[in-house]
Amino acid sequence: MEIAEHTTAIAREARLLAEAARRGGLEADIETCPGWAMRDLVRHLSEIHLWAAAHVSLRATKMWVDDLSDLSGYWPDLAVFWPEDGDLVDWYLETNANLVRELDSAPADLDAMTFLPAPSARAMWARRQAHETAVHRFDAEHATGTPPAFDPVFAADGIDEMLAAFAPRGSTFPIPATKTMAVSPTDADHSWLVTMAPDGITTVSDYGPADVTLAGSASDIYLALWNRGDSPDIAITGDRDVLEAWHTGHRIRWS
Repeated sequence: MEIAEHTTAIAREARLLAEAARRGGLEADIETCPGWAMRDLVRHLSEIHLWAAAHVSLRATKMWVDDLSDLSGYWPDLAVFWPEDGDLVDWYLETNANLVRELDSAPADLDAMTFLPAPSARAMWARRQAHETAVHRFDAEHATGTPPAFDPVFAADGIDEMLAAFAPRGSTFPIPATKTMAVSPTDADHSWLVTMAPDGITTVSDYGPADVTLAGSASDIYLALWNRGDSPDIAITGDRDVLEAWHTGHRIRWS
């Protein structure tokens, strides 16, 4: 996917999340984020958007914002923690629009901190924020009983980010012996072969024999790899314990 497609997705997914938040109410329980209500989800994504925008605009000087007051220094008109409930969703949309503006206006040769492999810093931030927003859109819609789904191209892009960018970053993985997982969406022209070993995960764009194979829509597999449930429509062939090892052992790492 191109950067413009990712920034379009950031705005689109935010609108859908906002609609779900208004529909479900800020007290709605977010089952897929244990301990969170809708209010926490909206606040979290607003802060993430401000954090990302600060890096894209080159105002951030460290990997993670340790205190909300740091973001207030970057975005004094937006970093108000926290707006009253009646203003929260509109404020979230403003932080989202601010992020999109920063990405759209950033130079192609943006020299910013990154934490995932990508063709450029601008491409990394656009892709990461698109999928951050999309997965949390799922969380919000799931809480309101709305069956979410994703375009196959976008979902396949998210699978690639997870398997080829995030997963290989760790130097260890809690598995006693090396196992393989093949991921092959039926509606996308891309497959992945994931090797999970005690010394970490490696992923190649390929298809071949594996200990467990996942086949189904890119949308369903995307959500399964993000630990948002294994759809019954996913055909899981082979050793299901390998998939369970992924679910329990893989953690998103920012640094």
